[in-house]
This record gives sequence, C-alpha cells and structure tokens, in this order.
Amino acid sequence: MDFRLPKMLAVIAMLPALQACNPAYYASSVGGHIKIVSSSQPVDRLLERRDTNPDLKERLAISREIRNYASEQLALPDNNSYRRYVDTGRDYVSWAVYSSPEFSVGLNTWCFPIYGCVPYRGYFSEQAAEKFAETLRKQDMDVYVGGVPAYSSLGWFDDPLMNTMVIRGDVYLAGVVFHELAHQRVYVQNDSNFNEAFAVTVEENGVEKWLRERGEDAVLKDYEAGLRRYKDFQILVAETRQELASIYASDISVEEMRTAKAREIERLRARYHQLRNGKWKGYRGFDRWFDEPINNAKLATISVYGDLVSDFKRLFDLCGGNYERFYGAVEYLAQVEKSEREEALQTASSCMAGGS
Repeated sequence: MDFRLPKMLAVIAMLPALQACNPAYYASSVGGHIKIVSSSQPVDRLLERRDTNPDLKERLAISREIRNYASEQLALPDNNSYRRYVDTGRDYVSWAVYSSPEFSVGLNTWCFPIYGCVPYRGYFSEQAAEKFAETLRKQDMDVYVGGVPAYSSLGWFDDPLMNTMVIRGDVYLAGVVFHELAHQRVYVQNDSNFNEAFAVTVEENGVEKWLRERGEDAVLKDYEAGLRRYKDFQILVAETRQELASIYASDISVEEMRTAKAREIERLRARYHQLRNGKWKGYRGFDRWFDEPINNAKLATISVYGDLVSDFKRLFDLCGGNYERFYGAVEYLAQVEKSEREEALQTASSCMAGGS
C-alpha cells in the first residue's frame, strides 16, 4: 500500500529573503532541485531513442498519456511539468520531517515566503532530514520522517517526472501527477489541510475517471476498494487523535499522561488488527505503518491529507462533475478568511454558493 505520502513543496523559487533566514537550508533546497532538473531529459526524446530500456519506454509512454490527460480532461495546467524524466537513483526524491509536542495532536509549522506556512520541513538528503529530526527529538518533540516520491514547486519551475514516481505503478503515477498539478491550479498560503484535501480530491476523482475511460474495470475496482480501506484507516487514526486530545487536555500528571498516551496507541494497533482480520479479510497492506513507532506527528500527517476530502468531493458533485466549475468554486473558497473557509466548504449548498 502506498500511503498518501507528503508531497514536498520545494522552497526554491527566487526567494532571497529566505537566504537571510536560513542560508544552509535554502542552498540545499536550490542545489537539490537544480541537480535533479539538470539531469532530466525530455520524455519524447527518450521514447524516440533506441537505447532506452524497453520497460522504461513503456512507462514513459503511459506517463505521457497521463500528462496529456491531466490537461485535456481534468483542466489541469498545460505546461512542461512532468514532461521531462530523470532517474534519481533512489526510491525517494526527498524526505519530509514532521514534529509535534509530546502532548499535542497538532503539528509544528515552518513558514516561507510565497509558500506560506507548512507542517513539515523537506530535504533532498535523508541524512540531512534525520539530522534535523534529531534536533527536534532533543527538544522532546514527537518526530516522524517520511520518504517523498514527488514534490511540487507550485508552477514556479517545470517539475520533472522521476523514477520515484513511475516505479510505483501506473495508477500511482496518474494519482501523483494529478495531485501535484492540482497544487499548481489552486494553492492557498498557510492552509495545508485545505490544499492537500483539494489535491487528493482531484487525484482520486481523476484516477477513477481515467481508469473508467480506459476500460480498466478490474483495476478500478481494486482502486476503489483501496480507497475504502484508506478511509477506514483514516477513521481509526481520527478516533485515536480525539482520544489523545482528551488525554492531553486533562489535569493528570506528566507520567500518567505518558502512560495513557502509550495505552491509547496500543489500543489503536489492536483495533487495526481487528479491522484487518475482520472487515478487510486479512489485507495486510498497512502492517508496516502500524509495526513501526507511532506518535503524535505520525498520526497528524494522516489528517493533513484526509480531513476535508469528503467535503471537496461533495462540492465537486455540486458542480456537476465539471472541473472548471469546481476549480472556480475552490478559488472562491481560497479567498475566504481561513477562520471561515472550512465552514464555508462544509456548508456549501451549490456550486454557485462556492462561487463559480
């Protein structure tokens, strides 16, 4: 199971102000992006070359179809993003570091010009990510480091297609291309939950539409079953976070709070096993996530990518499944004050009410 891993928003776009804030981090981001882009080659050229690996050529042909479909059928930006390919020589292009206080369900944020505040720091080096993570652990933070197969510069640069995207299969590739291009279509500063839920909605609806039109009925059935399992997983995590929030708001001692926290996390694992062995009939695709350490930061990453998806899907339906009207509604919501934006999304009674 490929989870909705964080899509790193590379902070590399002509931001001299950032250099004064953290020159080492800025230089690392710029250097990492330039290295990747400078090594990329046009997909069309690789498809024409006789010495291109046949398996890669097949994947690139599908990637070109997916990229064209994104603009022609999903009304996503028609630019040069994902029209060049690079093999990074690794399984992830970058790593994202998330952190939360020991007794909080919220994520810490970092703020950058243009991109605004986001709940993670991204690194092109796993070693650099782990080094930063360790500094946070020394501050008694709960920390989670996740590998990232793709990133977006929000249209400031032509983002490349990478081996980290194509090695996970055609369905994953389609999803990540649709997701990242959605960020280029609408992006709101300082509201990651809104941005990610919107992009996930475009991703999921787009993949379903693409598979349906290709006549991939069996693959579509598997994909939709996977979405249902992921929703079950999100519900488990959300319930645990609610229980943890109650624990953290109580007036018990620190040691009692740690004990209660550990107990709640073990209860989450037990409930997962019941779900896996019952409703899911032994499906074990989430075992690794549950077998590895779980903390506040890791739990919170799931909410960032899922809390508002059902609301966006409802808005999409209110817009008659028309992508241009849907994007118009989302752009309208993007102008609403953040304190009122979520409620406006959840209470919209028509596409026009969202603004189209």
